[in-house]
Amino acid sequence: MKYLNKFVSALFVATLGIMTLASCEGADLYKINAPDWLSEMGGEEEEEEEEELVGMMEDVYTIGATDFSTGWWQQWSKYYVIPEATKWNAQLTLNINANASNTYKNFAMIISNDVDRGGDGYTEYGAIRFDHQPSGNSEWGDYINRDLVESNLTFGSDTDKGVEKLGGLVTLTVDRTEGGLFVKITNGTVTKTYKQTEALVNLNADASNTNIRVFLVPEGSYIDWISTNIEPIGGCTSAEDKQPLSMTLSGVPTEVLVGTDLAEAMANVTATIEFEEGVTKTATAEELQFEAIPNYNEVGQKTLVVIYNKTFKGLNADKPILATKTFSVVKELSAFTQTLVVPTPHMIGAEDNSTPFWGDHTLNLKVEPKETKVVNFTNYSSCAANWNNFCIVLCRVDNSEYAVVRADNFGWGDDYASCTPAMGDERDWDVWRPAMDGAKVTTYVTNNGDGSADIKAVMVGNNGVVYIQEYTGMKNIDPDNFYFRFTVDGCHLVFDNELGAADCSTGWWGAHSPNVQVKAHQVCTVNFTNYTSGVANWNNFVAVLCKADNTEYAVVRADNYGWGAGYGACTATCNNGGDWAAWLSVMNGAKVSVKIANNGDGTADVKATIVGNDGKTYTQDYIGINTIDPDDFYFRFTVDSSHLVFE
Repeated sequence: MKYLNKFVSALFVATLGIMTLASCEGADLYKINAPDWLSEMGGEEEEEEEEELVGMMEDVYTIGATDFSTGWWQQWSKYYVIPEATKWNAQLTLNINANASNTYKNFAMIISNDVDRGGDGYTEYGAIRFDHQPSGNSEWGDYINRDLVESNLTFGSDTDKGVEKLGGLVTLTVDRTEGGLFVKITNGTVTKTYKQTEALVNLNADASNTNIRVFLVPEGSYIDWISTNIEPIGGCTSAEDKQPLSMTLSGVPTEVLVGTDLAEAMANVTATIEFEEGVTKTATAEELQFEAIPNYNEVGQKTLVVIYNKTFKGLNADKPILATKTFSVVKELSAFTQTLVVPTPHMIGAEDNSTPFWGDHTLNLKVEPKETKVVNFTNYSSCAANWNNFCIVLCRVDNSEYAVVRADNFGWGDDYASCTPAMGDERDWDVWRPAMDGAKVTTYVTNNGDGSADIKAVMVGNNGVVYIQEYTGMKNIDPDNFYFRFTVDGCHLVFDNELGAADCSTGWWGAHSPNVQVKAHQVCTVNFTNYTSGVANWNNFVAVLCKADNTEYAVVRADNYGWGAGYGACTATCNNGGDWAAWLSVMNGAKVSVKIANNGDGTADVKATIVGNDGKTYTQDYIGINTIDPDDFYFRFTVDSSHLVFE
C-alpha cells in the first residue's frame, strides 16, 4: 500500500512535533534518548547521546472511539514488525478523557511473535502499559520481567490522580539492536522504560524467523497515529482524504416480519467500509441508505441494497458504493432451533492447569441463523484468579473475532461493547473461584438471525451452587458467518461426550447428562451413538423431561414406553418393523437423532430417528406430552445397561 510522505529530515520531524504540541495541552518538545546498555552493564555512568528521529514515514489514522467509549481489547493499531538488530520509532497523539478516574485509561503496547492476533500459534511476550503501578497490572506476560520497568510517574493504585499527565505527543521506541529488548514510552513529561539485556526467546514456530510484532490497544482513550520508521503490515496511511472503494455488510436479518418498517428491521446493520490506501471504518445503520426490492411490503425473498456515499473525512464521495444481501419477508418468524454438540478435541488445556491464556483451542463450531448451540463440559481451574476458567471466542470463519467472553462477567472485542453482561446470581468471588474447579457447565451460544447474538453459561459449582453468566444483545454479527470456539487460561476443559460405562455395565438411572433448557417455540436436536447390552428392549437411551429443579414431566424410552405426569396425554408411535428382537440387535452402534420440542402451549414432543447397524431407519415419537411449563422446561439423558457417545 502506498504512502505519500516520508519524514527524512530531522528538521521536519521537529516542526511536526511543534505543530502537534500546539494542540496538546501539557505536552513538551523532546528528543529520544538512545539506550546505552554496555555502559550500564559495566557500571559506568555515561550521559546518553540524544537521537534525532530519522527515516520517519507518515502513518495517519485513529484507533479508539473519539468519545472515549472504547473498552479493553476492542480496537487495535496496525502490526509493526521489528526484526532482530532493529530499532522501531513511532509518534502518536494520546488523547486522555478529562473525566477518566482510572490510571489504566490510556494504552498498552502488546509484544507478540510474528503471527496475526488470534491466529494459529499466536503467542505474546507480554504487555507494557503507559501508566506505572508496581502493585497492579500495568505490565504483564510470561516473558516480561516487571523488575526491569522504570517510570518517573508511579501510581499506588488504579484510582490515583494524574492519568491526564500521560496525554499529548508520545514517542515509542522498541530497540533490539543490542540483542535484548529496550522499550521506551515518553511524552516528555512522563517516561517509562523496560530494559532487558538478555536475548529474547524466539516464540515463532520457524526458528529462522526471529521477528517480533508490536501493536497498541487503547482503553477509555483514543490514539491519533502520526509516523513510524517501519512500514506496518498493510502499509502506511496518508493524511489526505480517501474515497470509499467497497463495503461488507454485517447484521442483515435473515427474516423480517411483514409490516415491519425497513429502518427498524435494519437497525442492527453495520458496514465495514474500505477506503483508498486500505483504510477501513465501520459505518452504523444511521450512516447508510437502505432499499429493498422487489416490493418490501409483500411476503417473499428480497434483495437489500445498501448505499454509502461519504469519504473517510465525511465529505460527499465522488462515487457512492453499493452492497447487497438477500433476506425474506415472512408472515411468521421461524422457530428457534437448538443443537447439542461436542467440540473437538474432547479436552483442551493441560490437566495440571498450566496452559496459559490462548494456549489451546477447540475447533470452530458454526451457529446458523436462529440457532442455539449447546455444549456441556467440566471446567477445572487453577483457582488463582477469576479469569482462570473457560473463555468463549465468537468469530467468523476466517477467525477474525467478534468478541471474547469469559466465565467471570468480562470480555472484549469489536462487538463486546454492544452486549449486556449480567450475572444471574449473587456471587462471592472468593467462594466462586474454588467452586469452579470441577464445575459442571452448560453453555448456550445463540445466533438470533438479526445481526445479534446471546451467550449464556449455567455453572454448577463443586459446592452444588448454580451460577449463571449471560452476555445478551451482542450486535454487528453476520448471521451467515458466525462461529465460536473455546479456549483456556490456567484451566482445562473436559467436554461431556459419553454417558454410561463403555461396557454397558451402568445400571438403571446410574448416569445422567446435564439438564439442557429448551425455551418456548424451540426445538433441540441431540445426535449420538447408542450402545446396548442387548439383554432387553429398555437397555437403550432414555430421555427425561423435567423442570429446573428436576421435577419430572415425563420419562420416555427408545422402545415405545414411558411414564410421568405428562406422559398419559401423549401419542406414542414407533416404526420398528414389528420385530422387537430384530430391532434390539440393530440398536448396538445405532446412530440416533432425538428432537425435543417445547411447543410453547404447555405441550412437548420427542421424536427419535434411529439408523440401526443394519443401515435401516427406525422412528420413535412421543407427541403431545402435557403439563409442561413452557418457561421451565429441561431435558437430560440417562441409561440402563447402555452407553451413549454424543457427537
